[in-house]
Amino acid sequence: MQKIRCVVERITYQNPENGYTVLKCRVKDYSELVPVIGNMIDANVGSVLVCDGNWKVDAKYGRQFVAENWEETLPATVYGMEKYLGSGLIKGVGPKFAKKIVRQYGADTFAVIEDNVEILIEIEGIGRKRVQMIAESWERQKEVKNIMLFLQEHQVSTSYAAKIYKQYGNDSISVMKENPYKLADDIWGIGFKTADQIAMKLGFGKESYVRLRSGLMYTLSELSNDGHVFAEKQQLIDKASELLEASPETVIMTMDDMLRKDELILEKNIVRTDDEGNRITAIYLPPFFYAEVGVAGKLKKLASTPAGDRLYTRLTEARKKTGNEALSLDIGAIQRNTHMEYDDIQADAIRTAATAKVMVLTGGPGTGKTTTTYGIISAYKAYGLKILLAAPTGRAAKRMTEATGLEAKTIHRLLECKPPEGYQKNEENPLEGDVLIVDECSMIDIVLMNSLLKAIPPAMRLIMVGDIDQLPSVGAGNVLRDIIDSGAFPVVRLTRIFRQAQTSRIIMNAHRINEGRMPDISNGKNTDFFFIENEDAEASVPRIVKLVQENLPNYYHVEPSQIQVLTPMQRGVAGATNLNLSLQEALNPAEHDIFMRGRGKVTMPKECLRRSGYAFRADDKVMQIRNNYDKEVFNGDIGIIESVNETDRNLKVNFDGRSIEYDVTELDELVHAYATTIHKAQGSEYPIVVMPIMMNHFVMLQRNLIYTGITRAKKVLVIVGTKKALAYAVKNVTVTKRNTLLRERLAE
Repeated sequence: MQKIRCVVERITYQNPENGYTVLKCRVKDYSELVPVIGNMIDANVGSVLVCDGNWKVDAKYGRQFVAENWEETLPATVYGMEKYLGSGLIKGVGPKFAKKIVRQYGADTFAVIEDNVEILIEIEGIGRKRVQMIAESWERQKEVKNIMLFLQEHQVSTSYAAKIYKQYGNDSISVMKENPYKLADDIWGIGFKTADQIAMKLGFGKESYVRLRSGLMYTLSELSNDGHVFAEKQQLIDKASELLEASPETVIMTMDDMLRKDELILEKNIVRTDDEGNRITAIYLPPFFYAEVGVAGKLKKLASTPAGDRLYTRLTEARKKTGNEALSLDIGAIQRNTHMEYDDIQADAIRTAATAKVMVLTGGPGTGKTTTTYGIISAYKAYGLKILLAAPTGRAAKRMTEATGLEAKTIHRLLECKPPEGYQKNEENPLEGDVLIVDECSMIDIVLMNSLLKAIPPAMRLIMVGDIDQLPSVGAGNVLRDIIDSGAFPVVRLTRIFRQAQTSRIIMNAHRINEGRMPDISNGKNTDFFFIENEDAEASVPRIVKLVQENLPNYYHVEPSQIQVLTPMQRGVAGATNLNLSLQEALNPAEHDIFMRGRGKVTMPKECLRRSGYAFRADDKVMQIRNNYDKEVFNGDIGIIESVNETDRNLKVNFDGRSIEYDVTELDELVHAYATTIHKAQGSEYPIVVMPIMMNHFVMLQRNLIYTGITRAKKVLVIVGTKKALAYAVKNVTVTKRNTLLRERLAE
């Protein structure tokens, strides 16, 4: 093994999935930059690295240093200091100020910042506010470096250091030493496996109580990520024992202790059996148990309480007076008012909505859900009812506003989410209005539904609209399907495809797929549904890039930003991660041409921030991947990066007209969104969708996934893939059953 000390000049390549990195570094006694390769995903431009490894000569790339181990140190040379300060690691100092500071203080630069930072005000352009920013960032960076060294000692990725410091401050190392499993509980993005890695290095035993407890919590949490509200007892024991490599007996003892402490909850009232007739013992994490019990109780109470509005009162009185329980609204008057015609099922939906307290309206694309909802709204408005509209995502709420002419809000905004207190609308401060209509209800998970129902006063009506043949919610539960299957509330299912919709092959094919039949993939000049045969996943990537960059924009006269690539999986050659890298390079490359006075056209690198191997540049299309209540952006929201500031290490994203700032340490909440998974696209519509469907996606190919993907396309859909993969997906209806007892609770 040999040792080199080097300064990182630029990052040539990083693979975010396995950490493989290629750096170009300045090394003493070498006139040219030296390629250094290895698992170095946390290295930054300007960092000074001490690397242990060996030299090798690559046939294609020449001489390289392969780093086996590395650690970061502070630079000792004036050049290194300037590079380090200018890298953006210290907020308030970019390349311009780094040059000025080092020119003034030379080799004493770091000593000045450490011991006498106030004198930086001597430098032109640096005011008191910037001096304060530099001082705070330097102190923070010092402590983060200590955490990084601690993590490096325990062979854990140092990319978590900033998050750990943000959570625990100067107590970070003592917290990790005392109970590293707290990291998994407290910090988003750090899971049990990372905490366990630290704990093992610190000497925690495999069957220590804190480890077994954390492993059980992690197992239940992972099951909830797969949509399960609870775990079957034996399922939990088996999975936790496998994860922890511990005996089932010690797992059971820990689980029993957690049940006694109410850290886990055992369902005692609902009896359910499996296919063989054995009783299922359900074990919940408390938030999911109370959410499920709460949803069932609140829905039943809401349905049994009379509405307080004029329409409900008049119809109830008229039915009593005439003895005609079927008496309802004059649909003809509503048709004249809306200038629309309703078929028998749509008319039945409007009549049902006149007296229902809780009701579900469901149906596939082209069956008139929007038209029927508008008819229901018109009926309510005719009697002066105050109507609230909501949807789970910003895009779905926007579509609802456009379709009805009334303001629709996301559920989070309707409930006035204000961190850290939570939702301002609740039992003590309920919503004000006569009726709440919620669209895209198939997306609502059990926890969000419970929060929504808390804010609905007893006299208000609730109309739920959605398509249960789509994918269920990303979060735990199968709320809309359970409500329908319980038989506890009126449900109207729209089935007729209207004549106007019959001209769309997207809609007709979606229904064919839902019925288990192959879609019409004959293509043709006037169709909106195209199929491009492509056997090779590798070859599909440049094909998809060309479709998005050239073919579709040229033919339909749209910007590439109007085209969304949807794929069944995150990983793999034709997965969202790899497609994003290729699409970003094509649509928003690292360098751009600018015109400078006296120099003409000059190619310059775009400002960019890196996180976990990804480069974020201005004009990148990005998606938020977790609910952030502080910023009021939520899982699945898509925006465009409008500016990147390398000096202050932050960027701004425009989400539907709202500019949201992200620090570099928060960038793991964002992913590129040129391509995204079909799951993440729920509730959204895009003018043009390109969708790869290949046998590489085998594990995800299911009918409801393909159906959901197809119905995201508003005007044009292009499938790139194989008939075999498409046929397999259409036939595969073995959707994983979710562990939930909401249907049984509602049917009680």
